[in-house]
Amino acid sequence: MTSPALGCCYSWPATSAGGWALFGHMLYRDGVERLRRKPGRHRVGSESSVVAVAGGTGFVGGAIARELRTRGHRVVVLTHRPVAAGRARAAGRDRAAGASDAARTSDAANASGAANTSAPFEYRQGDVTRPESLATALAGVEALVISLAFRNSPIEAPRRGQTFERVDAAGTEALVAAARAAGVGRLVYMSGAGAAPDAPRHWFRAKWRAEEAVRGSGIVYTIFRPSWIYGPGDRSLNRFLGFSQWLPFIPQIGNGRQRLAPVYVGDIGALVADALATPAAENVALEVGGPETLTMDEIVRTALRILGRRRPILHAPVMLMKTLTAPLTLLPSPPMTPAAIDFVVQSAQVDSGPLHERLPRRLLPLSEALPTYLAAKN
Repeated sequence: MTSPALGCCYSWPATSAGGWALFGHMLYRDGVERLRRKPGRHRVGSESSVVAVAGGTGFVGGAIARELRTRGHRVVVLTHRPVAAGRARAAGRDRAAGASDAARTSDAANASGAANTSAPFEYRQGDVTRPESLATALAGVEALVISLAFRNSPIEAPRRGQTFERVDAAGTEALVAAARAAGVGRLVYMSGAGAAPDAPRHWFRAKWRAEEAVRGSGIVYTIFRPSWIYGPGDRSLNRFLGFSQWLPFIPQIGNGRQRLAPVYVGDIGALVADALATPAAENVALEVGGPETLTMDEIVRTALRILGRRRPILHAPVMLMKTLTAPLTLLPSPPMTPAAIDFVVQSAQVDSGPLHERLPRRLLPLSEALPTYLAAKN
């Protein structure tokens, strides 16, 4: 596929006439200004393209990177770590994904005719908290997927720069600026259900700030606002199931009644790849949720049933836990904070109607997705 560099948009006949050269230069300059002001159209189709994934060593970003690779794209994984460390972390994520990802992505490969799916990613070092490090990281990249998450998210550690404002908001702004400078022609941003300028929680306001950077970039974009994402390697549901291995009960903060639309991480990867090849997904923000809305207790009980384990859920009052964790905020890297408790007990309901209209795809219900990777735990 051709590069999104502006030169591909204009083709001038070879001539020695200075008037033609000047006329061509004027149109080129006008085109530059127009593209800076308004997103154009840039489709990353089924043919091999260079797609970078910021956050590609993480849980969600890793699933996206694997899906893109399976569809035949050349995938560049951006990591703030030294390249060798980033490669090792991603390899661990691949192992955690297990056979379930391999089965689902092989179906996509067969359908698209993709080849060489075992080819390794290309790793490039780029730290979103140091914008100067991004200048060369996006060289030659045609599309950029932004799926940022700081370490131990949503537990912020301000003294270490691990906050929603620093990473999600400012980090996305830095990536968007670098993408514009590098001539990237397509953006996909993983936001969150609830993002809004006047949201009551600061993490939603940070996500909105990041969305605004994407919308104002002048680059063709898709914004996804997912509900609760689960899958092999997640730090939420798998933590509950880990408790069931050595405790006679499942501890849970809150009453367990928060309502979520759980979406399988493999489906997130597929939707991102679909969006890059679908004009109907251009320049829109789409809420993403699975096909059912469940309470957290219902989600945990479903997972326990699939594992063949019976455990009662023991609920801890939110205010008590916030009081107990307040002193932990004095630590450089707290294991839990009151704000993180607010994050984990919030509901995340979505309207997936526009998503299915623009990107029709059957999303797996919880009871079908969990056995694809939990069966190995029995």
